[in-house]
Amino acid sequence: MPTRIQPVNAWLLAAALAFTSWPGFADAQQAATEPATSRRAESAELRVRDDLSTRLRAIDSHWGAPVFVRIYKQERELEVWAQTGAGTYALLDTWPICTYSGALGPKQREGDGQAPEGVYQVSAGQLNPLSSYHLSFDLGYPNAFDRAHDRTGSYLMVHGRCVSIGCYAMTDAGIEQIYSLVAAALTRGQRRVQVHALPFRFTPGWEQAQRDSPWRDFWRDLAAIDARFDAGRVPPKVRVSGKRYLL
Repeated sequence: MPTRIQPVNAWLLAAALAFTSWPGFADAQQAATEPATSRRAESAELRVRDDLSTRLRAIDSHWGAPVFVRIYKQERELEVWAQTGAGTYALLDTWPICTYSGALGPKQREGDGQAPEGVYQVSAGQLNPLSSYHLSFDLGYPNAFDRAHDRTGSYLMVHGRCVSIGCYAMTDAGIEQIYSLVAAALTRGQRRVQVHALPFRFTPGWEQAQRDSPWRDFWRDLAAIDARFDAGRVPPKVRVSGKRYLL
């Protein structure tokens, strides 16, 4: 006699199948089972290295120099900054974000479809050169701040293929450049690449424009961090205390 699937079990099965189809989940599964390098990443570096090296030299930097990443959600822009001979960071380039999911505001729970906002760190173990979405790196969500707010979620990436469920998706050409820069920096001694995922550029008047947002206080702390970098051109040391980001 055929086995009947109870409604609640059917719902759980459907939810599990939907979850495992997410870009980040597929990436994490591959990263856990595949070797740390791939021909895809090596081929990508060969395609982009000469051009990026020329552009790095133009800002008094070099291939493999420490880098810093800023993401502006509303403007759909991702910046990569590279350390110069003077020790400060200069803007190398800005790439358009192909797409992201959700609205302004941080990710709060698994399945909400939101792309994270906050201060994240990317180490070598978070790179996935065998991503189902060309190349990717995990932002490290939830971080200490997110956990302090009981936020849940996993496998939040910057990746290629221009499709997103909670991730920041780039074109394949864009992620090849960004991934190669991050990977080169981590390979050559940078322990972690700091990534600031911000809601928008904090231009004058932003607080008034967002006066009704429940995230204005959270964004005010991110604005202070963003301003500190702009003032010194060095990624600031950020800590979490009292459920806040502090400098």
